[in-house]
Amino acid sequence: MTEDELVQLVADNQPAFALHVGLRIIRATMDEVLAEMPVTEALSNRNGVLHGGAIMGFADNVGGTAAQINLRPGEATTTIESKTNFLRPIRIGDVAYGRAIALHKGRTTMVWQTTITRGDGKVAAIVTQTQMVMEWKDPAP
Repeated sequence: MTEDELVQLVADNQPAFALHVGLRIIRATMDEVLAEMPVTEALSNRNGVLHGGAIMGFADNVGGTAAQINLRPGEATTTIESKTNFLRPIRIGDVAYGRAIALHKGRTTMVWQTTITRGDGKVAAIVTQTQMVMEWKDPAP
């Protein structure tokens, strides 16, 4: 399997959470993941805009996908820190776009910055997350 095929396989194999919120990976490489998510009433807060938790979940999934693409066989990743700056609302009916880029790709941790933009291209949030890289073992029966 080529590197491009592996990247595409990881990008296409999204968890149930991503499917539930309508997240779709647009493009993925070893250094960048682009995704989109429709802003629906189910993901809104009482003000009619995308809920902050939905923004954080979207960014966490996009950054986690980026980290996953960079793992070696037998490794897994988990978020150990996340910080979000909320800059503008995204209204129901719009689309949230996420672009995760690597700030650091180390042996035991990775840091990804995901910029969330609205349909008009304006930045709505910036999320910086640290992913721990760990050996993954299936639990004993």
